[in-house]
Amino acid sequence: EYILFSTVMFKMSVYVCFSTSSSLDFRAIQFSQSLIFAIEEINNSSSLLPGVSLGFKLYDTCSSTAMGVRMAMVQAIIGETHSSISTAIAKSVGPFKIPLISYAATCECLGDKRIYPSFLRTVPSDYYLSRAMAEMVKQFGWTWVGALRRDDDYGNSGMAAFTAAAEQLGICLEYSLPFFRTYSQEKVLRIIQQIKSSTSRVIVAFVTYWDFEILLNLFHEHNITGYQWVGTEAWISDSTVSRLDKHKILQGAIGLGIPNTKVTGLKEFILDINPLQSAGSAIFTELWETLFTCKYSTKNNSQYSAVCTGQEKLSEIENEFTDMSLMPFFINVYKAVYAVAHTLHNLLGCTETCPTKKQPDPHTFLEHLKRVRFKTKDGEEVYFDKNGDPLAKYEIINWQTVEDHHEFVTVGFYDFSFPAHNRLAVKMVSIVWAQNTTKVPVSVCSESCPPGTRKAVQKGKPICCFDCIPCAEGEISNMTDSIKCEQCYQDFWSNPHRNECVKKELEFLSFEETMGILLTAVSIIGTSMTIIIAIIFFRYKNTPIVKANNSELSFLLLFSLALCFLCSLTFIGRPSEWSCVLRHTAFGITFVLCISCVLGKTIVVLMAFRATLPGSNVMKWFGPLQQRLSVLAFTLIQVLTCVLWLTTSPPFPFKNRKHYKEKIILECQLGSAVGFWAVLGYIGFLALLCFALAFLARKLPDKFNEAKFITFSMLIFCAVWVTFIPAYVSSPGKFTVAVEIFAILASSFGLLFCIFLPKCYILILKPEKNTKKQIMSKVPVT
Repeated sequence: EYILFSTVMFKMSVYVCFSTSSSLDFRAIQFSQSLIFAIEEINNSSSLLPGVSLGFKLYDTCSSTAMGVRMAMVQAIIGETHSSISTAIAKSVGPFKIPLISYAATCECLGDKRIYPSFLRTVPSDYYLSRAMAEMVKQFGWTWVGALRRDDDYGNSGMAAFTAAAEQLGICLEYSLPFFRTYSQEKVLRIIQQIKSSTSRVIVAFVTYWDFEILLNLFHEHNITGYQWVGTEAWISDSTVSRLDKHKILQGAIGLGIPNTKVTGLKEFILDINPLQSAGSAIFTELWETLFTCKYSTKNNSQYSAVCTGQEKLSEIENEFTDMSLMPFFINVYKAVYAVAHTLHNLLGCTETCPTKKQPDPHTFLEHLKRVRFKTKDGEEVYFDKNGDPLAKYEIINWQTVEDHHEFVTVGFYDFSFPAHNRLAVKMVSIVWAQNTTKVPVSVCSESCPPGTRKAVQKGKPICCFDCIPCAEGEISNMTDSIKCEQCYQDFWSNPHRNECVKKELEFLSFEETMGILLTAVSIIGTSMTIIIAIIFFRYKNTPIVKANNSELSFLLLFSLALCFLCSLTFIGRPSEWSCVLRHTAFGITFVLCISCVLGKTIVVLMAFRATLPGSNVMKWFGPLQQRLSVLAFTLIQVLTCVLWLTTSPPFPFKNRKHYKEKIILECQLGSAVGFWAVLGYIGFLALLCFALAFLARKLPDKFNEAKFITFSMLIFCAVWVTFIPAYVSSPGKFTVAVEIFAILASSFGLLFCIFLPKCYILILKPEKNTKKQIMSKVPVT
């Protein structure tokens, strides 16, 4: 049963399927040739297993699970190609610790050491393939894909792993359809209908070349074209599938293939079929007849018209056997054999010779095989991880149509030995996509949500199907496909596009804006007019009209009015600690000083007329000294009120964020509302008192009765401040300050015009009336 090469021999079994559908499978011959090449190299080596030869036995499983299990009870096994058969064999030999090293079975399930303790492989697991494919699909922007899988361990396990990896990356599967070549026509038509009715334009296929023998004809028949196919290593670099695709259904396909490394001499050995003649005449004869479409004996066989001569040349034909597109898998066979040889070499303690010739027990051999690490003659390092898998590396293969046939072009790689962010590398400009275009196909359920919006999943649909909802005011999203909008920080607000937080506008009455400029101008005009009137009064200070109206109180009143006009400027500009304190105290004290002067003048008028009565001596009780003291006393009360206010709870700058969402109002918080209204109330009290006294004195008999003008000025003053209160409370933001400034300016102008303009009129335009006689003349009381 075994081919012996030396007096000491260790035997292996190799599983391949030599025939499919009653015809010879060229791939099985190629795999067998790869194994024979490796064994001959080892047996001829003086450094690896010197004095020891390896033997082998080839078994034909014919893709049958039962056949594979029956032939599994041997020492070491290289194979099988298919995952389903490998799982059955691995379960059988696992309890006996007999190693099974596969060169093509990629099912992730085989990495479970609890079920398959003796399984190893030289091809990467679908665990890695699925994750690499998911990242590649994500890289191309495809979030809505369809899936077609072979209905066996390979397809179902691989697609389950891909689905899990895809979901983690936000990729959704519109459908995942199983297929097997034995499916009924009705079942196959349902698959076709599902693909045709789908909206995704990308199909991920976990199938084999056998499946495409049926599928490609069906796709052409039902006009399923223009889809972007994503393939696994099982078919993406398989020239057999390429030859089957006569209608270019798979044009532009892209997928992950096993890297095409090098083993010197292997290709030439595979194509050298002459040694097979000595291995077994039956296999050689069948291979020769199949390769050259001839027959050594044409009796009773009309299939071949030509007679084989034995002189046919392989270099003159081109078919599946001469195609080396599956060279990476042939090299996997080579590496599997060398793994066994290096393990034996280490166990036998070989140096120049192997001192130990005893066959190792399976358990010991398996444990050493798991830890073996070596380099091939061409420098490739080989070892197994804890799951019995090799290091996962893939080439990204793109199907490009050249002169009516497909070519496999490497456009990138995926290497799990690299850091996670550098594993995938793709030359996008080198890719030709489906329908022979250089533009990346689009396959999404919903278009990407731009910055400024968030994704809202459509009810009853996968997460890849969503609506784009604009972010609410004060919220932003600054990246594409954001799942939520972020709230801006306290002093920030969203811009109109809702993709950036910008600083909230600060609102306060500034000197630069129109309203601020106008109010400043009015304030300066009022101050200037006050100064001009003061100059006029000073110029005519010795005239009767100035003297008669108590020049000292008049000048003090003009001074206080100038301060009233100027104090309005403290309300304009960015609020600060000093400006908040100054604006309210300056306003309160200057206005009390102003009203105190007016009140003093009103009392002087009343006293002056009382003094004209016979026997009256009241003026000595309210002479100049008393007038000064009254003004001082009234003002001092306000000063004390302000000091108390500033001591307990002074005004302070405050950011009002409640009135407007999109901007901040900079204002002066009152600190103590009681203090503010006490200051304002005291001014109101003095104004009402002054108004009452002036009203009583308005009809006193005098040619020039100042009480009338004081009455009018107080009437204006009170009207302005009564109106101010509701306007102040209801005005928002900077308009609150504007209302207060307007009240200050309006009341100041009222006092200035009503009290001083009539006098200025006489001083400048009617000097003939500025005589003592005119001032002292009486008018009849009506």
